Amino acid sequence: MFKKILIANRGEIALRIQRSCRELGIKAVMVYSEADREAKYIKLADESVCIGPAASAQSYLNMPAIISAAEVTDAEAIHPGYGFLSENADFAERVEKSGFKFIGPSPESIRLMGDKVSAKQAMLKAGVPCVPGSEGTLPDDPAINKRIAKQIGYPVIIKAAGGGGGRGMRVVHTEAALLHAVQTTKAEAGAAFGNPEVYMEKFLQNPRHIEIQIMADQYKNAVWLGERDCSMQRRHQKVIEEAPAPGIPRKQIEKIGERCVAAVKKIAYRGAGTFEFLYENGEFYFIEMNTRLQVEHPVTEWITGVDVVRTQIMVAAGEKLPFTQRMIEIKGHAIECRINAEDPYKFVPSPGRITTWHAPGGPGVRVDSHIYANYFVPPNYDSMIGKIIVHGDTREQALARMSTALSETVVEGINTNIALHRELMVDAKFMDGGTNIHYLEEWLSKRER
Repeated sequence: MFKKILIANRGEIALRIQRSCRELGIKAVMVYSEADREAKYIKLADESVCIGPAASAQSYLNMPAIISAAEVTDAEAIHPGYGFLSENADFAERVEKSGFKFIGPSPESIRLMGDKVSAKQAMLKAGVPCVPGSEGTLPDDPAINKRIAKQIGYPVIIKAAGGGGGRGMRVVHTEAALLHAVQTTKAEAGAAFGNPEVYMEKFLQNPRHIEIQIMADQYKNAVWLGERDCSMQRRHQKVIEEAPAPGIPRKQIEKIGERCVAAVKKIAYRGAGTFEFLYENGEFYFIEMNTRLQVEHPVTEWITGVDVVRTQIMVAAGEKLPFTQRMIEIKGHAIECRINAEDPYKFVPSPGRITTWHAPGGPGVRVDSHIYANYFVPPNYDSMIGKIIVHGDTREQALARMSTALSETVVEGINTNIALHRELMVDAKFMDGGTNIHYLEEWLSKRER
């Protein structure tokens, strides 16, 4: 086991990883930008290193600064958390070449699954169902692109091969709009991701977003840890996640989970990863794989009893998975609400000083947050300031517990989206379960009228 790990991230996930390190008796080195000097996890750290000014490009995305921090503190491994450099194959490669362990998959796996076209081709070979679409990236020939779209059937969606996080996508409903959409998406993809290649898929009208959490070690042992329903989204950003997914037959979930495990073994993947699917009319369609820890990992931890972060660290240290598929039991239901520093309905970011912070408690309630009273939320990063996660024996109990937890939560001095979550917990359709990925945006537009 490692003696010292550098955590190359910030916010609630930096604190979450730090806690797992402490539990394992590992010293945690925290890196931070000047904007995060007062963060709770910096005060709790065994060691901390300032790696630059507030701007991410000069701090949390600054590879040489992070690797230098690992060198000067004699860390043995680097945990990238999520976001920032967590899915950057070049960073993973530089970490390994500098003599440190990267707590995540190999650079080759990150490259393979990071390119949406190569990922789709790998999944088709492994027998994982994919959305009907182009066999590879789109050529520059307008006639061929029109023919591909006709074969797939409108509407289609043009996607950036190197995209992610809901960016680099354009829906096309008619042939007349196709060529302009392809060119525009190519230009945007080149500017945003440094890769102008795009591909085409059938645009599913009302799907749900279902994902499968997997965990694998370097000895080709792999398991899937249940599924999550992440359909409550706004602008492709998740707002509420839950596990298991309501209303999908267990046998169908088990079948897709087993296929994900087979795919993981085929590509010799190690560490934590998530297969993301669209689910429509009783069918699963693979869209991408996230080669990192997910924001919503706590709902999986609660229904399986598996500590995902602890297992990530153990696997990176060369240990075998401490459990088999037969040992994984799904118990109860878990729901997570992302708490953001923003206007609850207009979504305008609300950085500033938190004057009052009261966290909820009680049976089946977990709060993952780095905030405290008098903490200053910087304007430089993502607006998420924490997560409230609940667990119940049934989905109904979990919904009731979340409503209670939200009613107890007090954050003053800044705006948060807690009011939105309170409304959604008692929304009739959400309470029924099984809403699609467009539901929240439609709900918000009706609310504005």
